[in-house]
Amino acid sequence: MASPLSGLTFGVLAPRVPRKAPRGGNRVPLSAWLTPRRPRHLLGVAISLLFAASMWFYVQGVLIPYQKADAVRYGKPRGNLSDLYPRWLGARELFLHGRDPYSQQVTREIQVGYYGRALDPARPNDPKDQAGFAYPVYVVFLLAPCLHLDFSLVRSAFTWLLAGLVLASTLLWLNALGCHLSRSAKLMFLLLTVGSFPAAQAIKLQQLTILVAALIAAAAAALTAGWLASAGLLLALSTIKPQLVVPLLIFLFLWVIGDWRKRWPLFLSFVLAMACLILGGELLQPGWIPKFISALVAYRQYAGGISILQAMLTPWGGSIATALLLGLLILLGWKWRHEPAGSSRFGLMLSLSVAMTVLIIPVWSPYNQILLFPGLFFLVRNWRVITRFGTLPRLLYLMVAALVIWPWVATLDLSALWFTRPPAVVQGSVALPVATSLLIPFGVMALLGIYALRRWAGRLNP
Repeated sequence: MASPLSGLTFGVLAPRVPRKAPRGGNRVPLSAWLTPRRPRHLLGVAISLLFAASMWFYVQGVLIPYQKADAVRYGKPRGNLSDLYPRWLGARELFLHGRDPYSQQVTREIQVGYYGRALDPARPNDPKDQAGFAYPVYVVFLLAPCLHLDFSLVRSAFTWLLAGLVLASTLLWLNALGCHLSRSAKLMFLLLTVGSFPAAQAIKLQQLTILVAALIAAAAAALTAGWLASAGLLLALSTIKPQLVVPLLIFLFLWVIGDWRKRWPLFLSFVLAMACLILGGELLQPGWIPKFISALVAYRQYAGGISILQAMLTPWGGSIATALLLGLLILLGWKWRHEPAGSSRFGLMLSLSVAMTVLIIPVWSPYNQILLFPGLFFLVRNWRVITRFGTLPRLLYLMVAALVIWPWVATLDLSALWFTRPPAVVQGSVALPVATSLLIPFGVMALLGIYALRRWAGRLNP
């Protein structure tokens, strides 16, 4: 049974076949290009553009005005609200003035810029997030080139950089997963990723999750190309948010063991790069590791850090589910440790380990779901195989497709309401586009797990 979306999205995944020039010369007549596939591609691009435009209109024209009005109503502080700012200011104070970025004094200065004023515990509506420097100190090496610039300039440039990294990550993942697409299909994927809510939120908040996701995508592409040493360096840099790469590193460690004689450059380059980052950080800020751990513990306390699994299954249930998922990752990684980079199983494990991260990381935010992109690409690429598994997997696939598409449908509806209804009506429905956010990671992980178990059972060809 084919998916009803196959004509617009899934059908464009067929490999491009070069057109043969007609007899009588190299010129291709117009009639040769007017095949049934081309209007379908153009329609898909038009719908993707409409979806992306509606999402950004929702973020700029509906969500942000609602948040501003809510802040005025309840006296909540609003400064630059850039997640880059705490890292930038902490790095600036460390590099230029030798101050401890983890100190309470620097945290208070960060709050003044981030929120517009220092937080006051006596005000019940003040945010709980202290906006401290809760990153490994070696993140300052990535920010060093912009520390002498005014933050307003850095902020503007970083917004465009993050948007470019989302697009680059999409192309890198498509290449790493072996998705050979037409130009129109690639354009559709680019529009849908940069026009998704996780990407839009991450860009507006200037979240370094986008940078980490881009480094992971570049490492995956480097592995596929056989550049193991480069992949190790990229993975080491991605540990500026270590919680986002733990499952991936577990799988790749097992993969290196599978053929140590050929794959040792990945392990060695990663270890050497990590040693340089840690020792370099120690030279800049002696004793930074205990301070970083303390900052992480404090962040989890004031941010109420629990994973999606713990939010849905209670803390105990979520912890058990996390252990089971990591166990599955280790079992699959060990079974397929001999798979070459670029193979279908290797791409599956990359997608599975990165998608698993979204479920088990201790702090849930929609922008972290940009890590689901490779899993979604893998599922779209293999939609025909998955929908032949049986009725339940087919229904699950359609349900996940509906969950993923819903935010764009909701933003289209809200965009129409914005022009035809009073603002109060629109603001009353402001949460509609994120209504499916909690369910999407479960659906993606379930489909990837079903596919992996089928492969494990030998019911699919290599």
